[in-house]
Amino acid sequence: MQPSAMHIICLGLNHQTAPIELRERLTFSPTALKAALARWGCGDEARPAGTVEGVILSTCNRLEVYALAHDMNAAGALRAFLAEARHLPPDLPLPFYTHTDEAAVQHLFRVAAGLDSMIVGEPQILGQALAAYEAAQGQGAAGPVLAALFRRAVHTGKRARAETAISHSAATVGSVAVSLAEQVLGKLSNAIVLVLGAGEMGQLAAHALIARGARAPIVVNRSREHAHELAQTWGGEALPFERLEEALACADIVIAATAAPHIIVHAPMIEAALSARRGRPLFIIDIAVPRNVDPSAGQLPGVHLYNIDDLQAVVEDHLNGRRREVPRVEAIVAEEVAAFMAWFRALEVIPIITELRRRSEEIRRAEVARALRRLGNVSERERQVIEAMSQSLVNKLLHPPTERLKVEAGNGQAALYAAVARALFDLKGEEGTDG
Repeated sequence: MQPSAMHIICLGLNHQTAPIELRERLTFSPTALKAALARWGCGDEARPAGTVEGVILSTCNRLEVYALAHDMNAAGALRAFLAEARHLPPDLPLPFYTHTDEAAVQHLFRVAAGLDSMIVGEPQILGQALAAYEAAQGQGAAGPVLAALFRRAVHTGKRARAETAISHSAATVGSVAVSLAEQVLGKLSNAIVLVLGAGEMGQLAAHALIARGARAPIVVNRSREHAHELAQTWGGEALPFERLEEALACADIVIAATAAPHIIVHAPMIEAALSARRGRPLFIIDIAVPRNVDPSAGQLPGVHLYNIDDLQAVVEDHLNGRRREVPRVEAIVAEEVAAFMAWFRALEVIPIITELRRRSEEIRRAEVARALRRLGNVSERERQVIEAMSQSLVNKLLHPPTERLKVEAGNGQAALYAAVARALFDLKGEEGTDG
């Protein structure tokens, strides 16, 4: 690999550029994610053309692939890779955005800091970014550069939340669920909550509703064990999936948040449950992507159905406090981006510095050996003094040029100074290596 030819590329779409109907078609299940990432670990022919490393960040609000690539135009190969991985027509128009090098780094750091989330400052994205990196590392897709990039991104996100109040004011999926439920149902005292799925998002929403007076929830999940475990934390009840229609008939609020890759609550099921409700309204928030609830159910009388995109309008009313923190978070992001880019650009001259030191060491050893032969019999102490003197001389001579190479690489002058160093120190044979 020749670091001077490397670029960091981000190709993605999110809740701002793509509706839920499209995002759910591009969602990766855990199995599909492993299969896609494994292509980077299977050699040049398997991975997207021109790329070396890859990480896929797939959440309900975004799909982004980060790649280390030889070619600055590798976004086309990444686009084809995602379409193939999600079984979409290659000519389907997809509203992807592309960021390269510093812009890609800045975008990821803003994502980790919560600045690019639907709910500004939400904490879940930090764990999702870490999980994306760990999944890529587990499949051999993330190498040293993307490992360093994602570690720095997570560090940036932690700094943003520790040093500012970006996550302090109430603006979460749970708070939004409460606001919407109160608009439909009024006071939530004794409202019956039904939670579909045992994931973090559903738990957060249920916790917020219970804090405002709703009753301990009914939990329905494919895994009875997980449902029982979650229900116990609130003193609620766990039901098998086969009793879902019964649960719908008695619930006032439904939080749908399973990882199912398709709709599991169909309109006829809700229609059947409505007949036993005697006109009581049914409030449903479907925060799953892909969606869990048939969108046509929202047309049934008495059903108030919201998906994750519908939350955006309500979110706007909750964000004033967090928006005041955005400039402080942006300053942290800028600082971390500058530090990472200085490191990344310095990679371009490391092979030159390594070769310069290797060649210098060869010369030093040869000259020390020649001097010792001329001196004849010398003591071990005298030999050590000569060795130390020669090493000190080489280190002092090389220190200024190597430090200058690193500094200028961080300033974006790596290619120019690399060429000069190769010419001055006769390192031309190292140019263009691909090891």
